Amino acid sequence: MEKAIVPPEKKPYQEIGDDLRAQIAQGRYPVGSRLPPERHIAETYGVSRTIVREALLMLELQGTVDIRQGSGVYVMRIPHENDSEEEQLLSSDVGPFEILQARQLLESNIAAFAAKMATRADIDNLKRIIEQEQRAIALNDTAQDNARLFHLVLAGATQNQMLLATVERIWLQMDSSPLWQQFNVHIASRAWRLKWLGDRQTLLAALRRRDVMGAWQAMWQHLENVKTACWSCPMRTPPTLTAICSTQCRFFRGSWYDDPAAVRCAAVRPAGDRLAVAGLWRRDAAAAILRQHRAA
Repeated sequence: MEKAIVPPEKKPYQEIGDDLRAQIAQGRYPVGSRLPPERHIAETYGVSRTIVREALLMLELQGTVDIRQGSGVYVMRIPHENDSEEEQLLSSDVGPFEILQARQLLESNIAAFAAKMATRADIDNLKRIIEQEQRAIALNDTAQDNARLFHLVLAGATQNQMLLATVERIWLQMDSSPLWQQFNVHIASRAWRLKWLGDRQTLLAALRRRDVMGAWQAMWQHLENVKTACWSCPMRTPPTLTAICSTQCRFFRGSWYDDPAAVRCAAVRPAGDRLAVAGLWRRDAAAAILRQHRAA
């Protein structure tokens, strides 16, 4: 007998978003009315305000509510059972805060580790990617995914395949995240690309100096700048994104990378060119670009 397929459990913010949506559909909150304050919702469900913010973001992207900074959350329409599949898809997504939080925790440590482990070839490849992005910005070329390539090559510079695979998985998650894609539209302008370029140049300089803490700080600040980008979004999503991204968590700073003697790579370098990681990437275009850099 075949085993029954158990659907994946919903995340807390999805459950809360669905419940609020159901209450709106049932008429508890008519069009034009204001939802309870964020703090009240958090206390009602016994969750953090961050989870509530992501639930409200989900509803805003569905067009159900409008979040007005300094005023509150207002019902814009009554949701129906036959709403589009696209709107329903938004309720099964990983939130932008979770993505940024995971990246800030992981990639700052990766940058610190790479400052110890990167080879000259790694640093040269990162430099070529930055130069390629400079040319792409000058030509207003948006087809090249130099941001992804830079972060993957940086992860590879740790000489740890598990770290590389983990970063790749995060980027694949961002690709499949409607909520993240809504936000990403706003940070792909020329002005923001120039900002991200400067951030990566700062990081590259730290790697060249073998400055472990400098590399950690450069990556941490880069992702802080991504959070700041939320505040300049011109559409109706910024208030929620601002609330989400401005929420700070306490992260570990006095970690293993503070002690140079403790920074050791237990992973054995694979044979051949470590940068040829196409088998892990599952991204033919990115792998082709990387091979081009290797041959240069």
